[in-house]
Amino acid sequence: MKFTIFRPATVFLFAVISVAPCYAHHMAVVVSKQNGVATVSSTQLSRIFRAETKKWADGKSIQLVLHRASNGETITLQRLNKMSAQQWQSWIAEHKDSVKIVDSDEDVLSYVESTPGAVGLVDVRSLNDHVNIIRVDGKVPMEDGYLPH
Repeated sequence: MKFTIFRPATVFLFAVISVAPCYAHHMAVVVSKQNGVATVSSTQLSRIFRAETKKWADGKSIQLVLHRASNGETITLQRLNKMSAQQWQSWIAEHKDSVKIVDSDEDVLSYVESTPGAVGLVDVRSLNDHVNIIRVDGKVPMEDGYLPH
């Protein structure tokens, strides 16, 4: 008797879980409206976020803006840079003086908006029209292949 009571509930729960959307962290690369860059390759972006590329094509210094704690950003940058979690944390520790660390997407957006050479990652749900979104490999956020997540 108990099996027949739980079976419909189990089938219902499985159906709900199967059709529920996957809430992966979809990140967007953002720069100041004053920055003329509209697209980069994933290889170029990786070099930028590893601080190997230090200047934009127009000669402005690149300023990396990272979150103090953002699971989506961390996972995206680990995959983009092909680093383990430990390697990424070591990289951050080694470059803490050359990276601007902020607390939230709003802080990233504010800093990027006011700093012509700044580049950061934000969750797509935080985007606003005060910054430019960079295409990666010709793709836009939420498009398959935009950024690893």
